[in-house]
Amino acid sequence: MPVTGDVKAVDASQPGDSQVQVYAVAPRDNATTDEVVDGFLESMTSDDSEFRTTRKYLTKEAAKNWNPGAFTTVLSKAPNRKDRPVRDGDRNITEVTYTLTGTRVATVDAQDVYQPLAPADYSQTLHVVKEDGPEGKEWRIDRVPDGLLLGQSDFKRLFRSVNKYYFATERKTVPSTLVADPVYLRSRTDPVTGMDTVTQSVRSLLAGPTNWLRPVVESRFPPGTELKKGVTSLAPDDRNVLKVPLNKKADGVGQRSCRMMASQVLYTLRDLTSARVEQVELQRSDGSTLCALGADQAEEFTPDGSSSGPDSQYFVDDKGHVERIPGSTKGSGTPEAVAGPLGNGPIPMSVIGVARDEQSAAAVSRDGSALYVTSIVSDEELPAPLVTSRAHSMKNRLSAPSWDGSGDLWVADRDPDNPRLLLLDGGTGKPREVAVPDLGEGRIEALRVSADGVRIALLVTRDGRNTLKIGRIERRGPESGQQVSVVQLRQAAPQLTDVTAMSWSGRSRLVVVGKEEGGVQQVRYVQADGSTSASGALPGVNQVSSVAAADDEQLPLMAATSSDGIVKLSPGDNWQTVVKKGSSLVYPG
Repeated sequence: MPVTGDVKAVDASQPGDSQVQVYAVAPRDNATTDEVVDGFLESMTSDDSEFRTTRKYLTKEAAKNWNPGAFTTVLSKAPNRKDRPVRDGDRNITEVTYTLTGTRVATVDAQDVYQPLAPADYSQTLHVVKEDGPEGKEWRIDRVPDGLLLGQSDFKRLFRSVNKYYFATERKTVPSTLVADPVYLRSRTDPVTGMDTVTQSVRSLLAGPTNWLRPVVESRFPPGTELKKGVTSLAPDDRNVLKVPLNKKADGVGQRSCRMMASQVLYTLRDLTSARVEQVELQRSDGSTLCALGADQAEEFTPDGSSSGPDSQYFVDDKGHVERIPGSTKGSGTPEAVAGPLGNGPIPMSVIGVARDEQSAAAVSRDGSALYVTSIVSDEELPAPLVTSRAHSMKNRLSAPSWDGSGDLWVADRDPDNPRLLLLDGGTGKPREVAVPDLGEGRIEALRVSADGVRIALLVTRDGRNTLKIGRIERRGPESGQQVSVVQLRQAAPQLTDVTAMSWSGRSRLVVVGKEEGGVQQVRYVQADGSTSASGALPGVNQVSSVAAADDEQLPLMAATSSDGIVKLSPGDNWQTVVKKGSSLVYPG
């Protein structure tokens, strides 16, 4: 039980149930202005085809011009309404202006991109007038903003997160690695297009990557490729084969490109259908088979860069030596010291990062001043440090290092006089500074690079608090003189006012340790776009200093605590102690 923190009210309303379906109801004859506004807002929470019934609450002109697909505004609760009657002399009221208010927490744009926001006041107006109808004058809304306005529970009931997949364009060694591009689509039939969720997902995939990810990924579908005209439903057959009819733009694609196209569809749909899609068959405009790709054949394009990611865990023991918990034990094996100077060397270490091939590791000295890179599979002398920090205070020196999927090493120097984000090519190259133009007055406290190598999670400290941001890694110019930068930082957990630890967990998800304003420490999952789900909260654990998750989401979540040592959380289980004394626990990467 928490023993500190402020008392705050808890919303007793239940989260949106995806099995509940709301049916739009047309306005009754002689409906009051309150009934018209309430009916319009309620109708927006339905699956009303083309919003035909919803538009009946609008004047003819407003119904023709209203664009519900422009964007979606998400409020913490359903909007409140307040009317302001406008009188004209002694005559009866002829118009009413309503103010819709609430707390805005997110938006979804026309590309279906979710954008979390720090909670802020929302205010918008609806204008209601009398319009001639079959039975005389009826109240109707004549001025309405484009888009949908939904409470959070209705949004979660109506929409679901879908990861589209595109190929990284700037990976040095693995050019065919897929990158997740998250969007939010309707959970059932989309009222605007009439498409089910599977078809919406394929349509969104064919439309290309979202603007944020577009500079670093590409689609193998030729420009202009769309579903064949009239296709509104896609479903796997009794052999779990999904046939996707395409237009003429894809007719001449070669087999290698077609297989890559099919892998994009396969990974995008793998979590959507109740019957698992085992094979994707792309069809030409005349219905003939362009190519087919089975799930087992798509392993070469796996989003984490390998068909079987590393599953061992590593940590620093109380003597400053690096130990390994063997893979396949799911965190329950007996720890063993790694080979080489990190396992039994004379210099104690504080934090580590292990390369994804598990052949070498980077470690920071206990005083935080020096970064070493050396083998963990063979004995050798400890080499000279590759990076040193000159900060006076230990807490302002080097962060824990992180390896990307190409084998490059990243580390932050937190020196207040010279803060730097550094990249070491291959883990051995000369450190070069990476520009972060959106950092402003913030400073990087910790970092983790995603397996695909095009996204980086940063803990940015400012005014004594850490916030979680996701940046896009851009590489420009020839490899010999390549310019690397992290651009367009975006909030990933705005509801947490102080984040203390984080790790990538799978292809487009992070596990985060932090606090809400006035709250206690919590561990939860957040999506890379900043969205959360009801299943995101994890069982509580005390005084977490670091957290580690694997690319394979079936492997246990691990955490280092100051009270219980190193603990693990397996799917469907509670936290269990693995090692009584240890810190800086990591999976490779």
